Formats: sequence, C-alpha cells, structure tokens
Amino acid sequence: MASVSIPLLLSEVTGGVRQVEVAGATVGQIVDSLEVALPGIRAKMLSDGKIVPTLAFTVDGKIAAAGLDTPVGPQSKVNILPAFGGG
Repeated sequence: MASVSIPLLLSEVTGGVRQVEVAGATVGQIVDSLEVALPGIRAKMLSDGKIVPTLAFTVDGKIAAAGLDTPVGPQSKVNILPAFGGG
C-alpha cells in the first residue's frame, strides 16, 4: 500500500489524521481509497474531476505531472501539498 501524507489544511475532514496507507495504482485511485478511509476528503481535493488548484500531489518526490492518471507503486510515498506559486 502507498503511504500518503495529508496536509494540515485538510484536517477538518481527516479528524487530524496526517498519514495513512491506502491502495491504488494511480493518484485517482489513491483519492478514491482516501475517500473510503476519510469520507468527505475527495470533495476537498477534486473539482470537476480534476485536482483543485490549491493542492498538488507528489509521488516518490516528483510532481504528479499526469494529475489523477499519475502511476503510484505499491510502496510509493504520496504527498498532498498546499500548492504554491511564485513568479
């Protein structure tokens, strides 16, 4: 199972849980598994079937460039991060 780190900004739906292990072969499947484990979290992470602009996902230290279709290995580390901008 993948290890998923959840940011504090989602604590209202996680009850303070910051780390979980869930199954999934893609970021989208990880989101589905998170919804089962932490009901209501999907609505905070997705809008119109896409990752909300205020969040970013990394898989094994790399930005999930393919969005919800980004592959996730069985031992991957997935981080959900507040998105940051600059310029």
